[in-house]
Amino acid sequence: MRALVTRLDSFGDVLLAGPAVRAAAARAAHVTFLCGPRGAAAARLLPGVDEVLVWEAPWAGPQPVPVEPDDVAAIVADLRARRPDTALVLASAHQSPLPTALVLRLAGVRRVAADSVHYPGGLLDVRHQRHPSHHEARAALALAEAAGFALPPGDDGRLAVLPPTAAVREGAARLTAPAGPGYVVVHPGASAPARCWQAGRLAETVRLLAADGHGVVVTGGAGERELTAAVAGRDGLDLGGATDAAGLAAVLAGAGAVVVGNTGPAHLAAAVGTPVVSLFSPVVPAERWGPYRVPHVLLGDQRAVCAGTRARECPVAGHPCLGEVTAADAVAAVEKLLKEDTA
Repeated sequence: MRALVTRLDSFGDVLLAGPAVRAAAARAAHVTFLCGPRGAAAARLLPGVDEVLVWEAPWAGPQPVPVEPDDVAAIVADLRARRPDTALVLASAHQSPLPTALVLRLAGVRRVAADSVHYPGGLLDVRHQRHPSHHEARAALALAEAAGFALPPGDDGRLAVLPPTAAVREGAARLTAPAGPGYVVVHPGASAPARCWQAGRLAETVRLLAADGHGVVVTGGAGERELTAAVAGRDGLDLGGATDAAGLAAVLAGAGAVVVGNTGPAHLAAAVGTPVVSLFSPVVPAERWGPYRVPHVLLGDQRAVCAGTRARECPVAGHPCLGEVTAADAVAAVEKLLKEDTA
């Protein structure tokens, strides 16, 4: 059997598909992962994925591309050439899987499974209803199970990524050496401004952690170098733009804890087993998007008026859901997790 798993949105969303992918791989001889450009680096880290196919769908992402018939025809041809027998269409509860299912049908996929609240007509063979309070990772696995894919014996269903190569591991060790062992990672960026803590609070957190004797590593993408430099200041080690996805996973794996918002690296930290101080804006529910099955402390007012709005820009002056969290709160959460890890 050849299986296809698709999740078309972001880096973190793709990481949360990991348990479902491993379930598919336990039964299928070959697994192709279809994702968008923002999720491709994560898809290449997932155990069980044999091939990654990247396509920017017109119905995915905060700034979707126009519908181009030739582009749709090209992905249909690419999928048809891979001859998948069955497909899992993974999407958030607010997203419809049916446009993707239509593309898969056009590509000749014989069996398609998805969660759908809408009538699918002939687009789905397995129309599953997700549990409303399930975490995204658990919901994806439940769909896989409904489609006949179960985790293999000994797989506990946590998030996971492929082990780093020796070169990646050694590169991460060189980068983080100045911070010393047991360092704390602070990751200030996020894809949506509503999910970001104030840079000044993050910089203060770095200073307080350093004053308490912790080495501090500040991470971020190539486009976040100004932010990471400001947050690192004189007390943190600035690695903004210094790592790719595999390198970041290795850096996070070497940390005692990570301070991060609701963004992809929070799920990457969970995938390598690093405890998370989660600065979580409630624009999406923490029960579905928080750090999954890893020790964590959730900071932020989960009952704020922005709760459940899915806002990308904070709709409330002063950003109160995270604005009331202090640097001392973040440091206390770090200390709590570090003590629990050594207990």
